[in-house]
Amino acid sequence: MNKIKVLIVDDSALMRQFIGDILKSDPRIDVVGTARDGKDALKQIQALKPDVVTMDVEMPVMDGITALQEIMRSNPLPVIMLSALTQEGAETTLRALSLGCVDFIAKPSGSISLNIKEVSREIIEKVIAASSAKVRTITARAASIPVTKTEIRSAPFSGRVDIVAIASSTGGPMALSELLPKLPAKFPVPIVITQHMPKEFTSSFSRRLNDASKIEVVEGFDGVSLKAGRAIIAPGGYHMLVKRRGLNSVCVLSDAPPELSVKPCANVMFRSVCDEYGGNVLCVILTGMGRDGTDGAVKLKGRGAYVIAESQKTCVVYGMPKAAVEAGIVDEVLTLQEIAEAMVRIVKG
Repeated sequence: MNKIKVLIVDDSALMRQFIGDILKSDPRIDVVGTARDGKDALKQIQALKPDVVTMDVEMPVMDGITALQEIMRSNPLPVIMLSALTQEGAETTLRALSLGCVDFIAKPSGSISLNIKEVSREIIEKVIAASSAKVRTITARAASIPVTKTEIRSAPFSGRVDIVAIASSTGGPMALSELLPKLPAKFPVPIVITQHMPKEFTSSFSRRLNDASKIEVVEGFDGVSLKAGRAIIAPGGYHMLVKRRGLNSVCVLSDAPPELSVKPCANVMFRSVCDEYGGNVLCVILTGMGRDGTDGAVKLKGRGAYVIAESQKTCVVYGMPKAAVEAGIVDEVLTLQEIAEAMVRIVKG
């Protein structure tokens, strides 16, 4: 099996060494080179032809965002951004994701993170996932994908939908940024979303989506009410559950340990939605690494919920939807461009 060729880009020699040591510890990965800034990276990409690039955000000469824009313009390939866990870092990372960056890794303690080994597993897993990811540039996103016959289509859904529950991970920020703005302002039921993100990022992400959407998009907090036309995104670092309180339903945050190494976890949210709403649920599983969401969706499907999975054709990483399809619980497999229309159709019955 061919090794995954990785180029490491960081202005700190120490960080290049640390990240290189982490990646070299996995036999599936070959660090083919390093670069000290964005300009150097562009030269190295041409010479070394890497499969994946890890890119620091803040660098002299040419910063990571400028380099990413040039890569996506001239030689699109999977890029993982490394960003500081700050509000400014979150805003910059979200911009990188909108420009076509496949994924990001939050440095634990700023630009020079001597404790970078704390996220060794995350670095390795995301590089491996990125090696088979689909790079979606702004141009590619704007291009229309031909509508094809639905890959899986069960009998028409005859039940009632009282809530939509969505799971997403790698590639999810871009997918949600396309999906939610397509929904009408008077979307008739509440939406709850688990997107794998650190706690410093979900508030900025929610604001961006709210500004771009007709529906209201907010970051979840204890006691926030579920209502039609509102989408609630699980805050990073907490599981988000749904609870009924009298005639109303609210979100409740949990600081329980991670499940499947993620927090927030879609399975946790799906299980709580099932407990409160039974089968009156539309469950949507978007692009993502791993299998989070499948076990919770199995429980929902057992109560009669309707399950949609994003097609491999539009997934950045076909992991989470694939796991759900292989579990035999998916009613429809749709491209990202088809999902918003299907949500409106199914919710309105």
